[in-house]
Amino acid sequence: MKSIFQTKIFTQAVVAAFLIHVSVFSFGQVLIDYPPDEQYKKRPTNAIAAISQGNPDEAIKNLEGYLADFPNDAESHYCMAVAYSVKKNVSKSMEYVRKALEAGMPLERFLAGPRNLLVNLTESKEFKEFMEGRYVRMIHGPLLGDVTPTSAKIWVRTNKEANVKVSLFKEENEQVGNFESKTSGEHEYTAIVQLSGLDSFTNYRYTIQVDGSQFFDNGTFRTLKSKGQQVKLKIGFGGGAGYTPWFERMWDTLAVQSFDAFLLLGDNVYIDYPTLPEAQQYCYYRRQSRPEFRRFTPNVPIYAIWDDHDFTVNDGEGGAEIETPSWKRPVWNVFQNQWANPYYGGGSEHPGCWFDFSMGDIDFIMLDCRYYRENPKEVDDPSMLGEYQKKWLKEKLKASTATFKVIASSVPWAKDTKPGSDDTWDGFPNEREEIFSFIEENKIDGVLLISADRHRSDAWKIERPNGYTLYDLMSSKLTNIHTHELMDESLFGYNKKCSFGSLEFDTTLDDPSVSYTIKSIDNEEIHKTTIFKSQLDFQEDKIKNKKGRK
Repeated sequence: MKSIFQTKIFTQAVVAAFLIHVSVFSFGQVLIDYPPDEQYKKRPTNAIAAISQGNPDEAIKNLEGYLADFPNDAESHYCMAVAYSVKKNVSKSMEYVRKALEAGMPLERFLAGPRNLLVNLTESKEFKEFMEGRYVRMIHGPLLGDVTPTSAKIWVRTNKEANVKVSLFKEENEQVGNFESKTSGEHEYTAIVQLSGLDSFTNYRYTIQVDGSQFFDNGTFRTLKSKGQQVKLKIGFGGGAGYTPWFERMWDTLAVQSFDAFLLLGDNVYIDYPTLPEAQQYCYYRRQSRPEFRRFTPNVPIYAIWDDHDFTVNDGEGGAEIETPSWKRPVWNVFQNQWANPYYGGGSEHPGCWFDFSMGDIDFIMLDCRYYRENPKEVDDPSMLGEYQKKWLKEKLKASTATFKVIASSVPWAKDTKPGSDDTWDGFPNEREEIFSFIEENKIDGVLLISADRHRSDAWKIERPNGYTLYDLMSSKLTNIHTHELMDESLFGYNKKCSFGSLEFDTTLDDPSVSYTIKSIDNEEIHKTTIFKSQLDFQEDKIKNKKGRK
């Protein structure tokens, strides 16, 4: 049995070799020549939306047109199978199942769903005969999340309601114990297995059994140091992860970074159909079925918030009312079924996707910038966060004794990152000033801002007359095709290729530091800057003279 370190090194070596040698996108064994199509992520989603609204013929017509030019597009074959399932033409649906699989589509996609659209297929005699000898039970995951000094969560999805057992081991194969849960149809056949009673700052390995049969055996993670302890950490972050088959290799690039956690800051899958749960499920399931994503998520804790394309429509908002529009809570319910976050907003009484967590002496505060957002064109002095979440944010900031307090927003904090738009914090200047002034009035040191939304990676300075200069570190082009132009006002930026942000913290130094690095999908280091804790404090001479290290 390999040790946890040997397993991790071997996995990274394999992935690194893949990154070096791949030059042509390959889905399964089929080489596919895709066009530079910015709308690729939307086309199949639109087809599923049409099917779910009772228009399968419309979807078939559009898909046939695309397949005439790109006959090996697995995603289009999948959608055709769904359309013919709804039309109760099982033989035709099976024809497209086979075509999708030949083009590299994972079989798990047809078991995942959306199940109500595929039920005529999956309950048919033909499909059941096809599945004989194909024993597929754990169809998505595992996804690691919410790692603490004494606990962790493991998320999985199965093909039917099932018992899930996680067996946990320390180094040298010492078994720690077994932890169990059960997947539920109510929660899209997912379960979160809670691992508890663990030792801090300790390496663990885990395996997963579903109904007594083992389906996964190489999960690894390390618990955190106790809250408040000095740490060296490497945190990845980004947004803008529209489904793009030829850029899904990004997840393999991320897998070799040795991140202690990864933060998804919104536009994680792109849906744009808040009233259609089938479209929402479809967008999550196609990402969760990708082998690259499944190689990344078992060993790196994932934390996720949403932005407009995951929650509503482009530049959209939910509004101040909890239950209005009526689609808000159902979208929230679907979101919760896909992740293993510490918690989700204020629970059922105050739904949302905000949460916080700590890693040693670093606090992370993750914001929900959509559920309670008001429209700046319709409301005087609009709020992005809503009163309940804003109060929570202030309480977290004031109570924090962490060396660094990282506040994550799904949209940019800095001015003019999207000139002429009120979709960023520019549309909520009074609330932004309220937050920044609160930091200054309460002399809260060590605040670092991160954000997403713009399809590029940037670094920005926000000069403050009565406080230290704030830094807004942005990244939101994980797998997107569409690119936003660079801005001269930023410290630096990058938009040539897909990219991500990396934050390396070292609080063991006399002057603790965080280094922000932009890296490309090809693992190239593009830009790097280091910010010291002494630049983020309230020393009077520093505030007065506005001096600091570059």
